[in-house]
Amino acid sequence: MISENKLLRQQLIEKFSFTEIISQSPQMQEVLSTASRVAQTRAPVLIRGESGTGKELIARAIHFNSSRSGKPFIAVNCAALNDSLLESELFGHEKGAFTGAEKQRRGRFELADGGTIFLDEIGDISPATQVRLLRVLQEQKFERAGGSETLSVDVRVITATHKNLEEAIVERKFREDLFYRLNVIAIEIPPLRKRRDDIAVLLDHFLVQFSKEHKHKKLNFSKEAWEHLIRYDFPGNVRELENIVQRSVIFSRGDTIATEDLPQVVKGVKSESSSAKQTLGNFSEQIENLEKDLIFESLRINANNQSKAAEKLGLSERNLRYRLKKWGVK
Repeated sequence: MISENKLLRQQLIEKFSFTEIISQSPQMQEVLSTASRVAQTRAPVLIRGESGTGKELIARAIHFNSSRSGKPFIAVNCAALNDSLLESELFGHEKGAFTGAEKQRRGRFELADGGTIFLDEIGDISPATQVRLLRVLQEQKFERAGGSETLSVDVRVITATHKNLEEAIVERKFREDLFYRLNVIAIEIPPLRKRRDDIAVLLDHFLVQFSKEHKHKKLNFSKEAWEHLIRYDFPGNVRELENIVQRSVIFSRGDTIATEDLPQVVKGVKSESSSAKQTLGNFSEQIENLEKDLIFESLRINANNQSKAAEKLGLSERNLRYRLKKWGVK
């Protein structure tokens, strides 16, 4: 078991090596260079970027290329838990601390002792949790909920957000002192549309990966399908690109992925010459098509969360659901 554990950990270190991250754009090379330089330190790192750009991948690479690689890497999505659950998740609780606390539970900071904790969507935590987190960063100490024993930990903290924390500070939603504690090393991951050199290599990488996974022989994109994909902006970034390639592999017929195998949103991206040849349809149809594109794109960016997608578009959730029902979309 010890030998197997060592082997698995070595495989993780190799998997998250900086050289294994698929990229050839100058922007991402700069990101990887910064990340590799700070990996051996224990300084807090704040990773910023849109959803789907690979923030957790960079966090894992920093951990597995550091002296802490033999210790745990613990990831927590702060946006997925409400305030009380998040506090218990991070710091643990004693038996009887609240209704339902039937036994003592160790928090993520305890589990990460000696290693790294990655706090994703740090901009979503409440002011109360921000205070407790600030103390851990300053003193590396905390108490479990309902407990009096002070626990000490040695944990490196890496955080990530897609939000503008400077604006949140002005709006008094995020503590300025916590921001400066977290922002010792800042890494900004550019969206895929601003590093278009990476689109082709990522398409090739995921095509090979999913061809093997779904037991296809090596597939290729048709010239037309490839041109559609290269022009597309991928608002959901690498995560969306990965999903599109997997879907295309599943729906492919034969050895070539054709334009018909691509999602409608990708097929809607046309060259100027082909767009010029198209005649405009009925005005109301054009408006409805535009509405569909905007709503489907917002849903993809927000991981099909209808409330968030509606909010981003300035619609009520009820209005968005009415449109989906009208179009027969479940």
